Amino acid sequence: MRLAKVVGNVVSTIKDEYYRSYKLMLVEFFRPDGTPEDTRKIACDCVDAGVGDTVLVNTDGGAANLLLCDGQVIVDLTICGIVDSYTEHGRETVIRG
Repeated sequence: MRLAKVVGNVVSTIKDEYYRSYKLMLVEFFRPDGTPEDTRKIACDCVDAGVGDTVLVNTDGGAANLLLCDGQVIVDLTICGIVDSYTEHGRETVIRG
């Protein structure tokens, strides 16, 4: 899993039938010290995250089937949690409070 910030929505008017019920979000990964990695990717959202949320992104495509309760969909990245805070080297970063 990796930390990321949701920076946008992905809107697709035409999708494969297996993806019609899923919300797609644009996420930007960052290091625990807050430094952005300049890497933006599309992730399938299973926790109703919104733009500006700090999230946990599962990077194991096989686990996405479990998270989404769907054995048919093929997904590389899945937003599986909204982060309230995290601690790195004894220093806590509070996102929501």
